[in-house]
Amino acid sequence: MERDRAHAARRVRRRAAAPEPVRAGRPRALPRHQREGIRADGGTAVSIHVARPGLLSTVQDLGRHGEQHLGVCPGGAMDPVALALANALVGNPVHAAALEITILGPELRFEHVTLVALCGAEFDSGLPRNRPVLLAPGTRLSIGRAARGARAYLAMAGGIDVAPVLGSRSTFLPGRFGGLEGRALRRGDVLPLPEDAAALSQERFGALKNTAGFDAASQRAFFDAVWYIAPESNRMGFRLAGPALARGDGDEILSGPTALGTVQVPASGAPVALMADHQTTGGYPRIAEIAYADVPRLAQLAPGATLHFAKCSLDTAVELRKDVKARVDAVLQSIAWEFGH
Repeated sequence: MERDRAHAARRVRRRAAAPEPVRAGRPRALPRHQREGIRADGGTAVSIHVARPGLLSTVQDLGRHGEQHLGVCPGGAMDPVALALANALVGNPVHAAALEITILGPELRFEHVTLVALCGAEFDSGLPRNRPVLLAPGTRLSIGRAARGARAYLAMAGGIDVAPVLGSRSTFLPGRFGGLEGRALRRGDVLPLPEDAAALSQERFGALKNTAGFDAASQRAFFDAVWYIAPESNRMGFRLAGPALARGDGDEILSGPTALGTVQVPASGAPVALMADHQTTGGYPRIAEIAYADVPRLAQLAPGATLHFAKCSLDTAVELRKDVKARVDAVLQSIAWEFGH
């Protein structure tokens, strides 16, 4: 303050600042403790903290394709089927970035509510395989050793939001680019998620609970009845004629993601099995998901044909899908052999 200066009557003169020497060096990212939680709008970023990195945990998607002429291999997930399944279970596109876990898993801390799914190898962990699980804020997820297989994929709703390189978020370890700074996870790393990841997690988890709108009698009727393919069926969906299924609350739900084989029940009570040209979201309650392996069989049914449904677990559906793929691959290989390819 002016009164605190020894010569308060004298004017304050600006003194030219001494030039500051230029320091040699390369541009670098902010230190982890400084960049953590920074977001463009000043809010708190949605992220996952790495307490233990595991043996080799990397961010992977389906890879960067079309660049081999430049000497860049596609890379991506070692098991793209497991990655696609994990992403599908949390409502992501199949190519969204997830965490590839190898042999020995990480310990992660989730700061916000997060919908996750773990697919692939069996690991010792408190997380069930092949199931979408909603984690509460503050959850510490510890994934131990692989009990069967070598690699698993942990997908989060919205995907891991690292910057894409050449169109992919996959980590390419030999080139040290992509993923999280081109390397495997380290203790103290922060994995970014999209800003709306928490909202997406809650919305998608809510959509998964659609069968709660059907009482036990309706669910039993769905599996006991013989259904007919209605004449109004088309490439978007097969309308099923049979007993009307009563919906518990009778109201529509918030729109959620749909898939090939989703069975929705509109207000009429007549189920609709979504087919190849299905909409990407829907607001009708869902009573079932048809196993991928059985969708081709359903597609071959003409109007008037009959069918019925049988329950199976998600693990069984995954095994059926693998079996179908193996049989198709064997046939394709035999055809290629016949033609000398």
